[in-house]
Amino acid sequence: MERSAVFGGLQPNYLLYPSRYSTSLPFSDHRTRLPNFSRPPSLSFKLQKQVSSCYSAVSPFKRGATFSETQSETCELADIDWDDLGFSYVPTDYMYSMKCTKGGNFSKGELQRFGNIELSPSAGVLNYGQGLFEGLKAYRKEDGNLLLFRPEENAMRMIMGAERMCMPSPTVEQFVDAVKATVLANKRWVPPPGKGSLYIRPLLMGSGAVLGLAPSPEYTFLIYVSPVGNYFKEGVAPIHLIVEYELHRATPGGTGGVKTIGNYAAVLKAQSAAKARGFSDVLYLDCVQKKYLEEVSSCNIFVVKGNTISTPAIKGTILPGITRKSIIDVARSQGFQVEERLVTVDELLDADEVFCTGTAVVVSPVGSITYKGKRKSYGEEGFGAVSEQLYSVLTKLQMGLIEDKMNWTVELS
Repeated sequence: MERSAVFGGLQPNYLLYPSRYSTSLPFSDHRTRLPNFSRPPSLSFKLQKQVSSCYSAVSPFKRGATFSETQSETCELADIDWDDLGFSYVPTDYMYSMKCTKGGNFSKGELQRFGNIELSPSAGVLNYGQGLFEGLKAYRKEDGNLLLFRPEENAMRMIMGAERMCMPSPTVEQFVDAVKATVLANKRWVPPPGKGSLYIRPLLMGSGAVLGLAPSPEYTFLIYVSPVGNYFKEGVAPIHLIVEYELHRATPGGTGGVKTIGNYAAVLKAQSAAKARGFSDVLYLDCVQKKYLEEVSSCNIFVVKGNTISTPAIKGTILPGITRKSIIDVARSQGFQVEERLVTVDELLDADEVFCTGTAVVVSPVGSITYKGKRKSYGEEGFGAVSEQLYSVLTKLQMGLIEDKMNWTVELS
């Protein structure tokens, strides 16, 4: 990493990272400096009010400072209960914003203090659902440095989704640089090693006013972050799913294969009903023959039989999950045969083991499936042998505990 670069001629608030590997934060300001963890974080935290002075200004950068100047100042982690993190929003310090007009290009993104945003009541995202989001995570290593997991994949998926939703999108470089900037600005909110992760939520939305049905005249790219623990209340204990065969998440030719906001509102009815009956979530079937597996509300599904792992093929109605893609590669590297194809409910009920994958859940073992009133149990004690092996390898990669031979992680300091 380049640790001595000097940046001149920058607009206040704007962060520029010349390459994927130049990830230090070489800026200062006469009012404040962002922290940089040069030592492993301590679990003996100072009160939040004692460290908040490190974040007192909206524009925490000034051109011309070197990395060594900012390296000399550090802050403790935020004063929250790191042992009690769930998957709910915790307000942090900064968000990132970038705009462009219809037919234009994104430019001049900036960090801003986290807070509410202003939208016209006629904004395209509010009236016609013209919006996408992404999800990825940052992890803290034992040496205090941070790791991002495959951010370029999220950037490319957003570009694909934006094309489907008639929106411009940041370039891969703009997306990744914005993620780096946002994570570094909120560094004190990244949990200590083994305590969770910093969930990163990029948003792309039609923010311009439009009355008739048409693409928005203006677009906003926004990133905010939150420290999180386990997604399901069960933690890494097995979850319990019910198969939904009347309501459907996606249709052929629709938007099920992109991460548009409307896909998620559509699952709330079935999900709420399932949770009211004690289930963890819902597994959806295809809407045509109603016998092929698609995905869970917010994660992909895998079925294990012997040494073969099967998962529904990406065919336009299933989101191409980045954790899904990573697990497939990890499984093949571990000697498993992986098949991406149509998978029937009958195969699901005959499986040795079932698990889900996603950014939020990482890998979650399935303890039981209920289909048309009949319950199939896969084990109530925890991970199955296959899912535990894959979970162990993937999480060690994400947290920097083993060598990243896949070149999937991006390290920030």
